[in-house]
Amino acid sequence: QVQVVESGGGLVQPGESLRLSCVASGRIFSINDMGWYHQVPGKGRELVATITSDGRTNYAESVKSRFTISRDNAKNTVTLQMNSLKLEDTADYYCHADVNYRSGGPYYRFWGQGTQVTVSS
Repeated sequence: QVQVVESGGGLVQPGESLRLSCVASGRIFSINDMGWYHQVPGKGRELVATITSDGRTNYAESVKSRFTISRDNAKNTVTLQMNSLKLEDTADYYCHADVNYRSGGPYYRFWGQGTQVTVSS
């Protein structure tokens, strides 16, 4: 099985920064996309940022120029650097890893348990 574990959430004031980290472990042959989504009560999970295995990134418009996603393929980790945080960034943040078990095999998406980010003055 595959485990995905996030860390780094917390309470910050507007304008401050946070760094979220995520590691995937277990039965992994390779990882394709990794990324972060967020969710607030009553709404669905929404994309924040994703990164492919060769480093191509995609960001939600609301976080462009403020957030940076990066990954370490050797360590199966992905990081989200969040700067200039706003009240509306408050949410639970979930990491995902798209994993396959053998060369040429299908990829399966695994999610972490989430980490809470609260931006409040």
